[in-house]
Amino acid sequence: MDAHVVGEPTNIEGSGQEQFELAVTTFKLLGDVTRLKILWALLHGEHSVNELATHVGANPPAVSQQLAKLRAAGLVRARREGNRLFYAAKDAHVRQLVKQALFHSDHEVGRITNHKVVPKRVARTAGRRRGA
Repeated sequence: MDAHVVGEPTNIEGSGQEQFELAVTTFKLLGDVTRLKILWALLHGEHSVNELATHVGANPPAVSQQLAKLRAAGLVRARREGNRLFYAAKDAHVRQLVKQALFHSDHEVGRITNHKVVPKRVARTAGRRRGA
């Protein structure tokens, strides 16, 4: 279990070069549309390579290749069931990274300048009303 809470600021003053380099590698991996689509799909549950290929509009070998990169970087995990592998986002950190990147781009595309923070209680209630 993590020693800190998701969303809690990290003390970057005590961070080493390795941590910054790993963060840059992570951002580079998120800088590919197919990989970002794969991660977005994985935030909604486990998927096989073929399911992901359908979701992201790519062929299975290409998705498998991208998953290998994401897995090597520690962004996804795999679970074997018989002869099939099912993939999921590795943890809450990956979930937050992807959600925040897409949230930011949604604001940029929509030219939204007012960044109101909705309390979690309100967001959960609103999500239930929409059927989420």
